[in-house]
Amino acid sequence: MAKDTPPRWDRRMQQRLARGEAAALGELYDRFASLVHMLAHRVLDDDEAADQVTREVFGYIWENPDAYDPKQGSMRSWVAKLTNGQAVHRLRQSGTAALTGGGGEGTAEELEQKVRRATVAARADYIVTSMPKPLRAALELAYRQRTDYRHAARLLGVTEDEARRRLRLGLQLLSTAHTRTLDGAPPPGQGPAPGYGRSR
Repeated sequence: MAKDTPPRWDRRMQQRLARGEAAALGELYDRFASLVHMLAHRVLDDDEAADQVTREVFGYIWENPDAYDPKQGSMRSWVAKLTNGQAVHRLRQSGTAALTGGGGEGTAEELEQKVRRATVAARADYIVTSMPKPLRAALELAYRQRTDYRHAARLLGVTEDEARRRLRLGLQLLSTAHTRTLDGAPPPGQGPAPGYGRSR
């Protein structure tokens, strides 16, 4: 499969959404809602705001399925990009309102630092959850359970060289969170997601 060819599921999902299939939106929601909520919560640190972003992201996808370009990557990546863009937009909005309304402390520079930190953290979370299972397992053993690569190799049932390779590759992927962000997408619409019963 060519590098820029997305999985068939992504293409079929876009086609189904473009036809207005409510069941397709439900399937997409089942697959990605936990990712969307997790990324939004990582940026906003607020369950209610993350719920709102989740509704907005799926509402945007429902109304704009053609905004997804399969040549640019997977639908999962696109959904994550939309989520991060919307969550960062909401964070900036609330921070700016607090600054101009005198309801909070801090400066515009501090707000931008907060936005950058939240964006990096959300991207790191996304990278880890998107990693192939062998890489994710090696990283979790190394950083959550504080095991060295020798112990990780025994627990994973692989050679020490393979455990080192997985850790190195996982860390290389994770390091991109600091050099690249997902904050490139225009934010979805601000309204709540429309009902699933839309007709076109």
